[in-house]
Amino acid sequence: MAYKDIPNSVQVFMDKITEKCGEEHQDWATNFNAAFANTLLTTVKRHEDGTTFLLTGDIPAMWLRDSTAQVRPYLVVAKEDEDLAAMISGLVKKQFFYINIDPYANAFNEEANGAGHQDDHTEMNDWIWERKYEIDSLCYPVQLAYLLYKNTGRTDQFNEDFVNGVKKILEVFEVEQDHNHSPYNFVRDTWRKEDTLINDGKGVTVAPTGMTWSGFRPSDDACAGGGYLVPSNMFAVVILGYLEEIFSSVLEDTAIVEKAKTLREEIQEGIEAHGRTQNAADEDIYAYEVDGLGNASIMDDSNVPNLISAPYLGYGSMKDERYLRTRKTLLSKENPYFYEGKYAKGIGSSHTPENYIWPIAMAMEGMTTDDKAEKERILNQLVATDAGTNLMHEGFDVDDPTQYTREWFSWANMMFCELVMDYFDIQVEK
Repeated sequence: MAYKDIPNSVQVFMDKITEKCGEEHQDWATNFNAAFANTLLTTVKRHEDGTTFLLTGDIPAMWLRDSTAQVRPYLVVAKEDEDLAAMISGLVKKQFFYINIDPYANAFNEEANGAGHQDDHTEMNDWIWERKYEIDSLCYPVQLAYLLYKNTGRTDQFNEDFVNGVKKILEVFEVEQDHNHSPYNFVRDTWRKEDTLINDGKGVTVAPTGMTWSGFRPSDDACAGGGYLVPSNMFAVVILGYLEEIFSSVLEDTAIVEKAKTLREEIQEGIEAHGRTQNAADEDIYAYEVDGLGNASIMDDSNVPNLISAPYLGYGSMKDERYLRTRKTLLSKENPYFYEGKYAKGIGSSHTPENYIWPIAMAMEGMTTDDKAEKERILNQLVATDAGTNLMHEGFDVDDPTQYTREWFSWANMMFCELVMDYFDIQVEK
């Protein structure tokens, strides 16, 4: 069942945002209403078993990562709307159903129909659209389950699939602390090097650091600077803390609490010991990727989790000095994916052409500053570069915003909405 109409609670919230935008920012309201309605009306499929499937947009599959970000802003409305909360709970249930099928997969089919990348050289099955292993694909569903609980008090998402899925997540994180003993490999027959792992599908050579390994970035591009993706490990530290709380205060399981605590401490120690580097000014900053052998990359990608997003995800503070040094470095030409042109500036990705920046990254830049003027600048830039569609895209050319990728990209739409909400001091409770 798809939404045919916007729920009254959502319409009331949209009207509230429209009123707050006023005449001065009427264009924000236009885009907010288009994007906030679009996700519900075009991507949500509620199944008879109470679960929810979310299309990522113009690809007929559900990403564990994207689906969480697509509904996150609705948590504010779900506090007062039990049916909306049930839709989000249904999504968590679907996510953990998928995780139990394969915790190494990042995207799944609505049915066991064999769609997607079935020719990849890895352990595919008919449920899996793509099997690129990414730490964040396991972090996001835990985040959504926790935030749903914190914002609505709802606990039905903590079902048997959730418990079994959490056990699988902890097991994979632990196994991937020493990737040399991992069962996972991935090779795609492709000309695009970002879509496959080197070394017969094992990826860049690494040595143990305490952190947990990731084959791919949140962009779905291969980790190239080392398999220890620092922002994703930061996210892992946060959600492991969530699991300690859930299995202490809601579900009583001391074994899971202890395992989550041990992993959290080991990964955090790994970030401190191995996840840092020096920028051009010889300042201590966070690296994007490291290999445990002394190599570290200075860059940031537009997809979340990235280094810019750390405080948004709950790792550290926007006032932390190392974070601020890192942020300043990454919003400069020292980051090979920072682009500035005639119409906009921001962070792009190896996933899209040179000089294309992402609205997701721009929105995240706005949500990790206390400067209202900076938030306003970014929001004005986002609505001015939407190519007249009133919606966000994946990436666009900083010198010609009419050149963009992905007509329909729900994740980007909802990140824009969340920045508008943030500007008016409306945030999801953490």
